[in-house]
Amino acid sequence: MFSNPIASYQQIGIESDVRGADPHRLITLLFDGAESALVKAQAQILEKDYEGKSHSLNKAIEIILDGLSSSLDVEQGGELAQNLRALYGYMASRLIHANIHLDSEAVAEVQKLLGEISEAWKQIRQAPNNSK
Repeated sequence: MFSNPIASYQQIGIESDVRGADPHRLITLLFDGAESALVKAQAQILEKDYEGKSHSLNKAIEIILDGLSSSLDVEQGGELAQNLRALYGYMASRLIHANIHLDSEAVAEVQKLLGEISEAWKQIRQAPNNSK
């Protein structure tokens, strides 16, 4: 019935997490997914798994552009949202470069940038509510 029960369980867990998540958690899941794809791409570059590397980098690019960048509200977010959108575009261009040139340093650069933004995003949730 199930060709890979572990993969099936993981997929169900991910779908459940997404369905029950608030908007902040959904963005966190996007960051986690992009970071995971980049870690995988780094390993695949070392292993010379070029097809896998391309798949992982394309997945990260898709998450960054179609998930993180498109979720920005430039009208309400103003300059910050515009700057983040430009930074996400830069990240995508660096990952395209990494894909073509097998450049693990470009992937590491994006991992660092994405990690910093992700950490800041996670801290927003932990900040005390000052709107009382």
